[in-house]
Amino acid sequence: MDGKKLEYKGEEALKELQKLTSEADKVQYELLKAILTRNNKTEYLQKHMKGFSMNDVSVFKHKVPVITYKDIYPYIQRIANGEDSSLISGHPITEMLCSSGTSGGEPKLMPSIAEDLDRRTFVYNLIMPIMNQYVTGLDEGKAMFLYFVKSEMSTPCGLPARTVLTSYYKSKHFKTRTRDLYNDQTSPDEAILCDDSNQSMYCQLLAGLIHRQQVMRLGAVFASALLRAISFLERNWLSLCTDIRTGQLNPMITDSGCRSAMSAMLKLADPSLGDEIENICSRRSWKGIVCDLWPKAKYIEAVVTGSMSQYIPALEYYSRGKLPLVCTMYASSECYFGVNLKPLCDPEDVAFTLLPNMGYYEFIPLGENETYGNDDEEISTDTLVKLVDVKLGCYYELVVTTFSGLNRYRIGDVLQVTGFHNRTPQFRFICRRNVILSIDNDKTNEEDLHKSIMAAKRLLEPYNALLVEYTSYADTSSVPGHYVIYWEIKHCTPSVLDKVTSPFGPKVLEDCCIAMEEDLDYIYRRCRTHDKCIGPLEIRVVKPGTFDSLMDLFIKQGASINQYKTPRCIKSEAALKLLNSNMKACFFSPRDPTWNP
Repeated sequence: MDGKKLEYKGEEALKELQKLTSEADKVQYELLKAILTRNNKTEYLQKHMKGFSMNDVSVFKHKVPVITYKDIYPYIQRIANGEDSSLISGHPITEMLCSSGTSGGEPKLMPSIAEDLDRRTFVYNLIMPIMNQYVTGLDEGKAMFLYFVKSEMSTPCGLPARTVLTSYYKSKHFKTRTRDLYNDQTSPDEAILCDDSNQSMYCQLLAGLIHRQQVMRLGAVFASALLRAISFLERNWLSLCTDIRTGQLNPMITDSGCRSAMSAMLKLADPSLGDEIENICSRRSWKGIVCDLWPKAKYIEAVVTGSMSQYIPALEYYSRGKLPLVCTMYASSECYFGVNLKPLCDPEDVAFTLLPNMGYYEFIPLGENETYGNDDEEISTDTLVKLVDVKLGCYYELVVTTFSGLNRYRIGDVLQVTGFHNRTPQFRFICRRNVILSIDNDKTNEEDLHKSIMAAKRLLEPYNALLVEYTSYADTSSVPGHYVIYWEIKHCTPSVLDKVTSPFGPKVLEDCCIAMEEDLDYIYRRCRTHDKCIGPLEIRVVKPGTFDSLMDLFIKQGASINQYKTPRCIKSEAALKLLNSNMKACFFSPRDPTWNP
């Protein structure tokens, strides 16, 4: 597919979006034909389709199996070691994209070809035309988006191995992008492209504070990254104010690109601006701090779907609930999938319209509660449903075929159909299918864990306490095993408008334990109450900052700060050691949960 065909902006982009979604079936068929035409001489497709018409869509659907990473891994490894890209792709593999490695498994390498950057750029170019339909005046100021890169590695044969966002930010598509009023960012590219995440964060926050009266929107890729930035600001605002007052950059910034860009931005000392920011940041309560520091901001942009939705209360606390939380797109290392056409909707109503020109989509039908599963199970090709044939309200696992060599690859995301835009379905992201807690016959998936924690954390609210972060662990070191939930709790300083309440005692946390168990599913409660094969659920409260330290640990092990999501189930010994070494107190369910046969 010619990259030039993907270079749409403004009204032209919206017209192309209408055309694509109105002709979804045709676009999907032609896309799959194009993939087969280009890749029909690859070793992988030859293995499955040899002796048949290599360009025949029906042959592809009948002969090519549905796969997981372990099936494609040997081919990827051979290319990484220097064999030809024609093992899986008709175009040269130009880089390997590292998944975040923190969503239920080890880091994975995904093949990418040069024109994939055109597809990603196409999706990015849709965002502002969509937003402009709902929010006016975005061309009158700047965007404060906190973006980060990860130091890249190389495969044995010299191919770059990096995250998909690092790939994009280091590409000519980003670095030579056309500057326009709708994409005027506070952060200089030098700060975004700095490999040192602390220096990058410092400089990007400094730039955002310098331009505080011009910021019209702010955010990060994930909600967790934005909250990490607020935490960083809490620790460093005095130094940032000093830089602004004196016009001199903190000597801790040693990266030459950052020093050059930020020194030019500081130029002259601005004592009054430094005083303004200090007056705001020195308050006892940081409730509404985002609105006070950036008073013209119209919305916060970040992923707040799936497990990221647990950060919504914290974002609303820091924005005083005045700024819409906008989730614009659905993407992964494997493929950029779709966009949110109603960006001002409530976070729980976010639905993504899949773009039929990004990849060829198929769907594995799932039952309503079938959001966990075994990647080793064989999926019959006859059960797959194409994009335009999914049914409203039904649940599916997403399968994708790409130009870069993924054929009928299981993404692992569970989606629910919520509606249609023209002929194209819209999906709500439910969870990652293979993230589970299990002690015996119980299988607790990411969504059920999240739902139970949301039920329990409500018991903290009367005490002016906020659940900052959580993760879990299936502790089988004793018999019976039990669920361990790690909580980091922030005790918010009440403002004059807040109801003052006394600190809570152990009973509140014990009540949180049983509230979680009461909200978990039938099988879990049977195992706990009747079979006695699961012990009482335990909440371990950790010290403030523990989850920042956990993120630092995973980043040192190869995760990307930009793509990092707190793992909802911990399996790493090092991570468990870190969490347990920071434990302040532990609490257990005081009784069995309710269970009726």
